[in-house]
Amino acid sequence: MGDVVSTHLDEGRRQHIAEKTGKVLGEFCRCYKEQYGVALFNSVRYEIEGNGGPQAQLLHRKVPLEDHVIYSGNIFQYIEENKKWRNRFCVVPHNYGLVLYENKLAYERELPPRVLVNSAGYKVLTSVEQYLELVNNSLPGVTPKSGHSPILKCPTDFPLILWHPYARHYYFCVMTGKEQDKWRAVFQDCVRHCNNGISEDSRVEAPAFTDAVRMYRQAKEQFGTWDMLCGNETQVLSNLVMEELLPELRSTIGPRLKGKAPERQRTWIQISDAVYRMVYEQTQAQYDAARARCEQERPRLESTIRTDMDQIITSKEHLASKIRAFVLPKAEVCVRNHVQPYISSILEALMTPTSQGFAEVREVFFKEVTDMNMNVVNEGGLEKLVEYMEKLSHLAFHPVKMQSCYEKMDQLKLEGLQQRFDVSSTSVFKQRAQIHMRQQMDDAVHTFETLLHQELGKLQGKDDLCKSIQRILERVLKKFDYDSSTVRKKFFREALLQITIPFLLKKLAPTCKGELAKFQELIFEDFASFILVENTYEEVVLQSVMKDIMQAVKEAAVQRKHNLYRDSMVLHNSDPNLHLLGEGIPIDWGEEYPGQPEPEPAGQGDRRRRARQVVSVIQDDEGTLPYEMGTEPRELQDPGVPPSSPGGVKEIREALAQESPGDGAGEEEEEEQLTNGTDATREGGAGEEGVAGAVPGGVTPRGPASEGDGLHRPTPASPGAEAPSGAGMRRVAPAPPVPRAEGPGGAGGQRATPASPVPGAEIPSGPGEQRPAPASPVPGAEIPSGAGEQHPAPASPVPRAQRPAPESPVSGAEIPSGAGEQHPAPASPVSGQVTGPFPFQPG
Repeated sequence: MGDVVSTHLDEGRRQHIAEKTGKVLGEFCRCYKEQYGVALFNSVRYEIEGNGGPQAQLLHRKVPLEDHVIYSGNIFQYIEENKKWRNRFCVVPHNYGLVLYENKLAYERELPPRVLVNSAGYKVLTSVEQYLELVNNSLPGVTPKSGHSPILKCPTDFPLILWHPYARHYYFCVMTGKEQDKWRAVFQDCVRHCNNGISEDSRVEAPAFTDAVRMYRQAKEQFGTWDMLCGNETQVLSNLVMEELLPELRSTIGPRLKGKAPERQRTWIQISDAVYRMVYEQTQAQYDAARARCEQERPRLESTIRTDMDQIITSKEHLASKIRAFVLPKAEVCVRNHVQPYISSILEALMTPTSQGFAEVREVFFKEVTDMNMNVVNEGGLEKLVEYMEKLSHLAFHPVKMQSCYEKMDQLKLEGLQQRFDVSSTSVFKQRAQIHMRQQMDDAVHTFETLLHQELGKLQGKDDLCKSIQRILERVLKKFDYDSSTVRKKFFREALLQITIPFLLKKLAPTCKGELAKFQELIFEDFASFILVENTYEEVVLQSVMKDIMQAVKEAAVQRKHNLYRDSMVLHNSDPNLHLLGEGIPIDWGEEYPGQPEPEPAGQGDRRRRARQVVSVIQDDEGTLPYEMGTEPRELQDPGVPPSSPGGVKEIREALAQESPGDGAGEEEEEEQLTNGTDATREGGAGEEGVAGAVPGGVTPRGPASEGDGLHRPTPASPGAEAPSGAGMRRVAPAPPVPRAEGPGGAGGQRATPASPVPGAEIPSGPGEQRPAPASPVPGAEIPSGAGEQHPAPASPVPRAQRPAPESPVSGAEIPSGAGEQHPAPASPVSGQVTGPFPFQPG
């Protein structure tokens, strides 16, 4: 933490922040405990009664991106501490973290990364003007005067900025508009994936958490959608705390900031990031403790539920009937006057862009398969088919090819409806629909390759292959149309509920909320953990509007609007044995139908294979760029006087052309310690194999795997995060927030030693201890390590993967000492998936 930040965050203020954080988390944990019992009851009831929903026709793949990286390439990053632009080699692994290395050679030598960025909650900006507007709004009253230098200047016309309302900002730039478009698509895919950090596989923890967040905010009179319900649980709770804490800090610290406006803005960003990290650490510990207590109670609660299921259901229905008699007449009047007239308008606004996006998914899939079919016929049989199927199998995870589908959702506008129903932003609906698009594309691709794989043994010659591909494509498109209709109708119902229910609750609160306490006496004490008056009240309100919503969606389907099917229309399964094949096993076309193996370079037998890359290297299409000079560049431009014209590009090119391999080494030390703890030191520490989708030397990749099902899911990379190890899970102990703190290291210890959240913290290891690299405490946190230490790599339970090698990296850069060391992989910084499940689920 810098001196200026430390001045404003003295011991007294830090104590106040801790107390405020503890108070917010205490209230939330009480909500979570209540909602946990309700969610457990609903889960057991669902298990007993089963699901009567429509069956999906497409197959679902469980591990779509194993041993792959999304993209890797060179990009310029602005280093705030020395105010220099530096060329970095960026890798986007299968878990969608942003991992930045000194250069490509450091990545290939498995040296530790400089920066790990978890992009949950970030916005991707492509102009400095957009960024300055957000920065000016974050600290009201502090705006640079005309003619003064702004907080950031970019040496090219193609910036890429990651902005977060609380955490550190990241600044990048590229040389051409085409590069900017591709990087923007990659960054947005990372944000989209990381935002979806609450696993929907859990039928207890996830609903309990999201309902607790909603109940907590509603108790504070905050209804409607919330943009910061993104990331994993710890990130969401940190955002919840910061939402209350930051206005108070802004009013007390803001007036005391010194210097010119840009300097005050820079200091405020650093203060906000420092507070966010403090809150994150405290939140992680407190939420983990609350969740552990609930898990400890689970066997007893579940036993009670299974024993008394009928009595609990009867008691709940009795309570619901009493609340319904009191609330329903008022709710129906409110629905009739304030909601019903607008349902069709909201639905139409949702249907148009969403259906266009799904139609574009269908078109992209059709075009890719058709092009593959033509190329296979013209260029060669099975060998070419394998090559094209390798690319097609990960079409859904190609950010650039999927961008035309995702962009359709940018048209979503609720116009005056947004203000009427208190919808702060449509981003939650956009990202949810985009996640559905990606899943439908992957299901279609996986079904296609599964059916084609079945047929290959029966085919003779190119003509048979061509006809078979065309026939399978038509079958898959029929299945896609059916599943697309089902998914979209469910999305429309959920979105309509998420828009209208908070509005109704807010409207009814003055007349109904205060009277709910009298219904508490109707609940038997033994069942109080599973039946809540507040939840039952919301269910009654939901029932008051659900009929109108279901009718509106049904009418749209009957009229065949946007290619929606009626629920009564059953698609007869033309492939009765398809679902018997088992889902989730991806087909490795390269392994099953290998071509001529490439000779392995001498001395590389123990090196990792090249990890397959979903997106081709950007520079392949760009011709000669300064990134291809093969040298580590000097600083590109002092931001005090950088041009924003083509002259800036010319200067960058000249600077890179004059570069020598040893240049820049003298500045290495000042880059290593970033005030917000986002850069990793280069001396010792861990190589970033896990996040890069490769498993060299038996190192266990950490972060992407979900417990039990083998599905690679984003996992929060933070102190205390769980890292998969073999069949079980290891718990990483949270690090002490004290500079130069020492982590305990016992002889022969197998537990991962976490990084201190403070830059420069030293963590010695005991003799014989195996130490995977520490997890990042917050989005983009630092990975400090002891200098010159050698760390044995733990055995890996997963197969060894390949490392991607783009065509035009920076090479020849100076390699620091210890380059030959083996480094265990740090945990992926990525947490996961889009804004979690919708809080209101239709029955």
